[in-house]
Amino acid sequence: MSFLFPSCRTKRVRNAHKGGIINAKAEKFNESDVADELEKIFNVTSVDDSIWQKGKIFNISQVMQKAYSEEEYYPIWLTDNGDTSYVASLLQEINDTKFDGLDPDDYNAGKLRSMLNAYKSGKNISDDEVIRFDTLCTHSYLQASRDLLLGKIIPAKADSLWFHANDSVWKPYISLAKMGSGKADYPTLDSFRSRQLTYKLLRNVLIKYSSLPNDSAYVGAKAAAASGMLTDSVKDIIMRSELPWDASADDSIKNFQKILTADYQYYLAYTHSKGDSIVKASYAAPIDIIKEKIDVNMERLRWMKQNPESLYVLVNVPLLQFFLRIDGNDAMNMQVVVGKTIRQTPSLNANLANVVINPPWGVPPTIMKKDVLPGLLKSGQAYLSKKGLKVYDMKGNEVSPNRVTATNYKRFVFRQDPGDDNALGNVKFNLPNKWDIYLHDTPHREDFGKKDRFKSSGCIRLQKPRELAEFILSDLEGKYFTQGKLDTMIQTRKTRYEVLAKKIPVHIIYLTAFEDSTHTRVHFIPDVYGRDPKLASLLK
Repeated sequence: MSFLFPSCRTKRVRNAHKGGIINAKAEKFNESDVADELEKIFNVTSVDDSIWQKGKIFNISQVMQKAYSEEEYYPIWLTDNGDTSYVASLLQEINDTKFDGLDPDDYNAGKLRSMLNAYKSGKNISDDEVIRFDTLCTHSYLQASRDLLLGKIIPAKADSLWFHANDSVWKPYISLAKMGSGKADYPTLDSFRSRQLTYKLLRNVLIKYSSLPNDSAYVGAKAAAASGMLTDSVKDIIMRSELPWDASADDSIKNFQKILTADYQYYLAYTHSKGDSIVKASYAAPIDIIKEKIDVNMERLRWMKQNPESLYVLVNVPLLQFFLRIDGNDAMNMQVVVGKTIRQTPSLNANLANVVINPPWGVPPTIMKKDVLPGLLKSGQAYLSKKGLKVYDMKGNEVSPNRVTATNYKRFVFRQDPGDDNALGNVKFNLPNKWDIYLHDTPHREDFGKKDRFKSSGCIRLQKPRELAEFILSDLEGKYFTQGKLDTMIQTRKTRYEVLAKKIPVHIIYLTAFEDSTHTRVHFIPDVYGRDPKLASLLK
């Protein structure tokens, strides 16, 4: 294999980063010599710039090759004048990834610290040592930036029902090249963090939570509580500690007593005045479950796109809530009914394309196989009449249900005409996706207000579908559309499609830690589908 080396290199002139350590007496190493050696390592294949413009995700080795080629193979982090400020910035940011639910040692925090101390000691350093140090910095930066932007765990390995895409583009080599050449300052890892509101809130909780062991007032109050001294002064200290999580969940003590950490139960015990038995029992919890719960949900947020849209719909499945957000504010929210534990609602993103007034209901494959077919084979026409279903062939002709058997049912379409008893209610919101998940009205209005609303076969039933239809068509689309007009349209029983000029992004997600209604505190939610443990295990 042949290599192409420059006959001479122009010495770089790069200003020291603020706070940098400069050795004015002598060069720490010869940059040109190190660059020659780095070129031998990384210039083993040609770099096709056209491929990189497509924005595909590349592995770290490929990105390292690209980064060093952009910098003409000079060291990116180290300079011959001894400036180590970029390395110090990187090391600090890597240490701070613990507040992202990540492990700094996954990004070589300890090794980088040792190498930095050795480099600053003033001893002679070989070209090989410079290369090892600089490339380890680059590798660590790239690994951390990718994990922050795209997630550490491949979603499919942790959650077989997570289909929500992350369309963020990972191109860290551009910033690194500018830093190395002195055209830009250190490219902070913060630029790769999620801009989702929930992510920032969870990160702040981890920062606060990590400081509690060093809070003398908190430690003293905790010790007093553990010994049974539940005095008003102890309670006052806890209430003033302003722990940034919400304890207002329905039946929070009953639901969370066995799964949340000591500190959270400690807080719950005071805010709910439950006495010292819960407090004492909670201290026996061997695992920091609250941190684990935050960790897994920060990872899920990294699986989503980095920057939320200015207008979008969000459905948090375990929270059983719908939000329509505009510029970060909730323009509308409502309760929802979601999939049963045996027919779980998947996590996905799609665009709301149209609103259907008086929708017919075509029985989807899962419900057909598990519900309708057994009922039909057992009771025949009586079952279909009870459910308001009709049978059609593939040409749209209504046929006798007697033609349907356990082996040929896929040749027929089972449909429910529009009406008050239609499974979709009077309004449906289509968001085309291959999982056939959509938002809709329901004739079972009695479900809203109940605590257990895990009752559907996967789709999302809305508490206020009419209000949502009016808001979208009137306020967002600019059409003349009122509740009176909607009522008139419903009474015709004729199906009508209102196609949206501007598609609305819809995010159906599974987060068991989420912001409360004030957007300032974290609300912990029971893991009804049992998805947290597997992800927590993979993150460790």
